[in-house]
Amino acid sequence: MQRNFYMADQEWDKLISDVAYQFSDITLKRGFQYYKQDRVHAFKMISVGSILALVEGGEDYSVTIELDTLSASRCSCPVQHSCKHMAAVLMKYAEQQGRLVHMLANAKTTSQWIRNPVVKETPVAAGSARRKEQLEELAALVPSGNVEQWREYLALLTAPLAPTVRNSQYTDRALAAISEATPALPPASGLLYKLHAHLFVLESLLKPAGPHVPGAGASLGYYTSVAVSELQKAVTDLMKNSLPLAAEPEAWPRVSETLAYLRREMLNEPRDRSREQPYYSLCYDLIWRGWIAPNASGPAMYLEELESLRQTGEEAGISLSRHSQQLAESRMYFYLNDDKGAWELLGKASERPGLYPDELMSFLAPLAEAGHWSRLALWLAEIGPLLTSRLYNLKNYAGYWEEAVRRLPETEPRMWDTLIDMLPLSREIYEEMLLDHGRWQEWMDYQLSSGKEPADFRVSDLQPIEKNAPELLLPFYHQAAERFVLEKNRHGYKAAVKLLKRLSKLYKKLKREERWEQFLDSFTFRYSRLRALQEELRKGKLIP
Repeated sequence: MQRNFYMADQEWDKLISDVAYQFSDITLKRGFQYYKQDRVHAFKMISVGSILALVEGGEDYSVTIELDTLSASRCSCPVQHSCKHMAAVLMKYAEQQGRLVHMLANAKTTSQWIRNPVVKETPVAAGSARRKEQLEELAALVPSGNVEQWREYLALLTAPLAPTVRNSQYTDRALAAISEATPALPPASGLLYKLHAHLFVLESLLKPAGPHVPGAGASLGYYTSVAVSELQKAVTDLMKNSLPLAAEPEAWPRVSETLAYLRREMLNEPRDRSREQPYYSLCYDLIWRGWIAPNASGPAMYLEELESLRQTGEEAGISLSRHSQQLAESRMYFYLNDDKGAWELLGKASERPGLYPDELMSFLAPLAEAGHWSRLALWLAEIGPLLTSRLYNLKNYAGYWEEAVRRLPETEPRMWDTLIDMLPLSREIYEEMLLDHGRWQEWMDYQLSSGKEPADFRVSDLQPIEKNAPELLLPFYHQAAERFVLEKNRHGYKAAVKLLKRLSKLYKKLKREERWEQFLDSFTFRYSRLRALQEELRKGKLIP
């Protein structure tokens, strides 16, 4: 395990100030997107102040970070310094240190806040005497109150922050104000109350003008989007905790109220074509997957939810998100073990833009966790062709297939058929998995059929083939060399000679030197009139 080298608060403040000075705001925004897309790989701290990493861009770029002297940091990209790749690595470092990533993404603003800290408001100091009385009255109702009363209390606690700009600082201060005034609650109710605190703040970010305002939150600013993203992660982490409803059955009515709130918001939530899953759709999935399904004792709850979804959909009218309804109904069919019904609804939802890859992938995790490998393979085959977004990284999808095949080897043919049906979208994972499974001939056939050239690959990419099936590279190099010669220019001749030298090594490795000599004599004779080619062959020491 590599060391993480803990960073003190003073060092963190210095890093924020250095980043604000060295990077432009637009570069930090682009770096944040790279960080969110998991493009930072091979992250390693080699000393207290030095970091090495690779960042996936147009190609893999090598980044070296010197924390003590940020100006000495370098990237192998054309920009070389203060680039989005370096920014993404710094944000990965912040994550590993347990720091708030958005503080680096907003370094320009954060650095000013560090220099001029704002005195934190408290609910008591910010309110009037009447407000104090109301807070005390509502706080007394929280242990036995319903969700609506909880939300009224939350609104009063956060009222002093209403004029505040909706960003990550607002989120932190709102949650802190709520946490400080949270009464003692039993475990299940405590988790539900904490969830509603996060949902209330989420709503205030998405709809600053107030709840259920048409069009509110349709277009979020950058800093609000960062705050929403951080809050969604907090909700996801919160709902990883099990909800002890068996020990606290009196909390079930609050679960039902929470579900009704999420159902309504989800079915009225607008969907755009961004990469992120819609906010309330994610929360709806999480509450079913993490809290309700583990406590359900039969199909009645899922059948009741199907009816509630249809009724709420009718009430939504023209504001109904049909995608969200179809997706939610498919989840209920999933829990009812009616996979065909679920697939039919997902197929309809995928006919139009608006269905997000993570929403499809969310069906796979419960099956893998439960060890239902045969059913998982069926789901993988069904949803694979629905993953049509080119922005989505299919490595997680491939990982589920690998696990299913490892547990049930007989599912492997279905995996290859599915990946082939998904081409060209699945190209990267298909090629990688062919190599991982030692299917060298199929890998080479795919490259030839798709018109790839040896120049399209790095030497390291072809090493597995050269090591395990070098004879497959012979036609690949031969055909490419002939095509380069037909270009009839100096550049083509040089490229052809470069490939011929690699061919020479392959023939030697295969102990077919005589065959190589015969080919080279024939090749030289056929193109004897191309003087420039002959010159390049001599420079390459292939002919005297």
